[in-house]
Amino acid sequence: MAEEFDPQAMVQRFRERAKAVRNRPLPPVEGPERRRFMEQAQIDFMDFAMIGDASAALEDGILTLTVDLRPPPKKQAPG
Repeated sequence: MAEEFDPQAMVQRFRERAKAVRNRPLPPVEGPERRRFMEQAQIDFMDFAMIGDASAALEDGILTLTVDLRPPPKKQAPG
């Protein structure tokens, strides 16, 4: 399987899943069910987006995903 597996394609699929979750319409539910749906959609988006932002490498049959969770560097004001 490792010879057929494309880690970059997998990462791209996760990017597409994150986009699909972000654009998913809300079902016709109200109250607590609506809130739970929205909370789950946010969790799904974060999970898919995190993998979608990963750098992937497949070496000797081991898939390694690197995800940088550090905040972006602050831009310095001109001055």
